[in-house]
Amino acid sequence: MGLMQTFRQLLLPRPKRKPHPRIIAMSAVARILVFGRMPNPTFDYYLAARLEAEAMPPFEVHDIRRFDPETLEAEGSLVIIVRYASPALLRWIAAQDEKLAGVGLLLDDDIAAVITGREADPGYRFFLWYRAVWPLYRLNRHLDWLWLSTPGLKQALGEPGAKVLPPCPAPRFWQGHDGRKQGDAVVIAYHATGIHVSEHRFLRPVVEQLLALRPEIRVEIFAGPKAQRLWTGLDRVQLFAPVSWTDYLAMDEAQSADILLVPLMASRENASRSPTKHIDAARMGAAGIFSASAAYGPADPSRFILPNDPGLWVKAIVTLIDDVAERAAQAERSRFIVQGLLRQGTEPGSDLL
Repeated sequence: MGLMQTFRQLLLPRPKRKPHPRIIAMSAVARILVFGRMPNPTFDYYLAARLEAEAMPPFEVHDIRRFDPETLEAEGSLVIIVRYASPALLRWIAAQDEKLAGVGLLLDDDIAAVITGREADPGYRFFLWYRAVWPLYRLNRHLDWLWLSTPGLKQALGEPGAKVLPPCPAPRFWQGHDGRKQGDAVVIAYHATGIHVSEHRFLRPVVEQLLALRPEIRVEIFAGPKAQRLWTGLDRVQLFAPVSWTDYLAMDEAQSADILLVPLMASRENASRSPTKHIDAARMGAAGIFSASAAYGPADPSRFILPNDPGLWVKAIVTLIDDVAERAAQAERSRFIVQGLLRQGTEPGSDLL
């Protein structure tokens, strides 16, 4: 092993279950204690519906930024950590480990790939390391279960005992708009976090062509400071800074989009993505256009899954701008996919443990 690889492993430990993890049935769990930076989409898209299903133990959701051990009952509790942990939580788990029914970690991103990639700003890299990677030095010795969002993420992390846990969104997170009124200007949206600069760079010339071809459209873009610079000089493009999860859901309640763009460039980070943008499209009542990828499947223009060719994207978007019926059919396709995710995640035999 080279010096650089050794140094990398020391700085970026991977989640790993302890050598002899506990084996327990859900029926033996007194309660489930969920911890993370709450609220967040990972809990809402992966856990909420599963924990609310019939015959599940009662559950509590706790924000690690307001951790209060006095409110917690350890005896018989299953602890689920959603992405992030805090020093106070780790101390409590260590002190209560023998009383707990077990400890699990849910991840929906290749966080090490984001940290070592080129797109995240230094502050976000440090946040990820401090909240999601550094805790693994202590958490791994207590970890009985590891839930990962995709087979690609399981392969990237190399933990054979991990369980793949696809999205399973409760209806309240996706049964939203039925689409906009036909007479309104067509709204095209790209909603991204601050780490998708390559996707913004891909879409910029696509949107520029669309504005020239169809002057009646409007475009809304969520972009961090680094990506916002790519959008200067374009009229009818409204830029939004990334907002909290709660504010984002509220914005979707107040307004909608007709077409949701979901490009994914080839990268280590994107190789582990799951199809959660179908959930966003369903909530907006929008027709999605997706990159051919592990998350959304191989190229299939009939389902608006496309290779990353700007010309093909322009053509597909124009089709959806002009054809209201096709837009509605594509929006319905996302709703159908999301219904399937919910059904599969809550059917008998899909137990967390």
